[in-house]
Amino acid sequence: VQLVESGGDLLQPGGSLRLSCAASGMIFGIYAMAWYCQAPGKQRELVAGITASGRTNYADSVKCRFTISRDNGKDTAYLQMNSLKPEDTAVYYCNARYRNDDIWGQGTQVTVSS
Repeated sequence: VQLVESGGDLLQPGGSLRLSCAASGMIFGIYAMAWYCQAPGKQRELVAGITASGRTNYADSVKCRFTISRDNGKDTAYLQMNSLKPEDTAVYYCNARYRNDDIWGQGTQVTVSS
């Protein structure tokens, strides 16, 4: 069972980025998926989540800027990030949960700086 994130980058404020989380070794469609971020010296916190049925939720700080989605045919979850701000700088982690399963990816770095 594995989650592999990709798409992290260094970009300027106001830019856009799409993160991907590719799953393997699991029945992807039954898992709730989520993106978390962790900035230096801070705790990991929830950015956005999507249930197996497609219901979404977002941290207040990213509402109207970020969109989480999933493609069950590709076993992949996405995080579309728009209007990026320097405070969005963090390592972004993908998470999958179903019953007692709690799976994490290795993280991908997003840096927003002018």
